[in-house]
Amino acid sequence: MRHRAAAALTLAGALALTACGGSDDGSARLSVGSAYMPQPVSDLAAGFLTITNDGDAADRLTSVSSDVAGQVTVHETVDGAMREAESLDIPAHGSLVLESGGSHLMFEQLKRKPKQGQKVSVELRFAQSDPVTVELPVKPATYRPTTGH
Repeated sequence: MRHRAAAALTLAGALALTACGGSDDGSARLSVGSAYMPQPVSDLAAGFLTITNDGDAADRLTSVSSDVAGQVTVHETVDGAMREAESLDIPAHGSLVLESGGSHLMFEQLKRKPKQGQKVSVELRFAQSDPVTVELPVKPATYRPTTGH
């Protein structure tokens, strides 16, 4: 009886250690930085940011919404031409950079034109991860970051 109890405790301890096997749980771990929106000069606006994935699994940005626009779409630039993308990949241990001249967010059907100094709230949705809400500071229309993008 004592031998079985010891064996059961050993097995339970081994299972507990396996379940706690560090932070590598096979999922994406997303964070967002370098976010901004140039002040719109028309009824469209663009948004830029970097999504970093420190996790062991890839994910995809699948949709975006904001109360400032009737529709927010994800765009990519291919051979100098902008086109809407159904989703954009975020590699494991990598980043998705949304930048001027490349992949970016397009805010269409603006309900109001955000002004420099304001912030625009955006919800990012992913194939695997929970949604993330980000505040994009509105920068001058001619703003070009020197770092981050």
